[in-house]
Amino acid sequence: MLDVTRLRVLVAVARHGSVTAAAHALNYAQPSVSHHLARLEAETGTKLVQRAGRGIRLTDAGRLLADRAAEVIGRLDAAENELAVYSGLRTGRLRLAAFPSALGTLVPSAAAMLHDRHPTVDLRLTEAEPPEAVRMLRAGYVDVALIFRHEPEGDGSGESAAAADQGDIREQVLLSEPVHVIMPMTPPARGEPLLPLAVTEVLPADLARFSAQRWIAGCDRCREHLLRQCAAAGFTPKIAFTTDDFVAVQALVAAGLGVALLPGLALRAARHPGVRTVRLRGTRRSVVAIRYGEPPDPPATVLLLEVLRAAVGPALSPAVDAAATSATSAGAAASAASARA
Repeated sequence: MLDVTRLRVLVAVARHGSVTAAAHALNYAQPSVSHHLARLEAETGTKLVQRAGRGIRLTDAGRLLADRAAEVIGRLDAAENELAVYSGLRTGRLRLAAFPSALGTLVPSAAAMLHDRHPTVDLRLTEAEPPEAVRMLRAGYVDVALIFRHEPEGDGSGESAAAADQGDIREQVLLSEPVHVIMPMTPPARGEPLLPLAVTEVLPADLARFSAQRWIAGCDRCREHLLRQCAAAGFTPKIAFTTDDFVAVQALVAAGLGVALLPGLALRAARHPGVRTVRLRGTRRSVVAIRYGEPPDPPATVLLLEVLRAAVGPALSPAVDAAATSATSAGAAASAASARA
């Protein structure tokens, strides 16, 4: 059986890039790190590290074992924490990974509820996009991860809060939110509005009206969603900017530098007064809480899921739609006043 301490040393070398840095991170003497690596190679019968100039680097086998070891060690650390919570040895610790718009909406409300109900629970937050959040969950660095996925509207998959299983990942859909087309509030110079001011929603095929516009893309998953939606409308978008900062996306749109797609939570987290939103029918984004391993969940994890579900109500309030309606009405009134003049 592989020695866990030696696996920790291998993971530290892989993470920090050298024996010296790994020794410093582990508070070991440098010869001790080298000794553990040599013993691990003897245990596995495989060359795990090789000389590279004055330092070392992991072989392909070393990288493979380091990746698996990170998952094993993360699960051991998580198990130790969960057991301590059950046995009352220390205050519960919870670790949550979430994407930016969830951190700006759902998570603060949930964290406040958790603190009010159980002030001794220590909640740690980490920002991570879905692929990284899943890796952190599998490796045991977080207890719960919030991820998102884009889905066709009306297929029912995003509208049920029932739990679902996908292999070693258990999930619970927290909410299903609309996606909006984001465009400048002010029409381009010497031009007409990109859509009539009375329009508050469009169908997927209507995206063809924006085929001549420059587009602002987001993270990899959001970019893929944008490309799919535009392909369904019969064109390839001209992507001029790419950023996963939804505040920057809106600022670029307000400046007349392009158009974009954003989900409801991003608009609720931060709304730029210079943009107009029009709901895109036919697609939605589901926000999902995921956990690793078999049930039952530890008590602290159950508490976190409860407050996340409770925070969904405020996150789904009609603030975004109301703002859009107000802006559209104001624009229509201004247009009518101009026509009368």
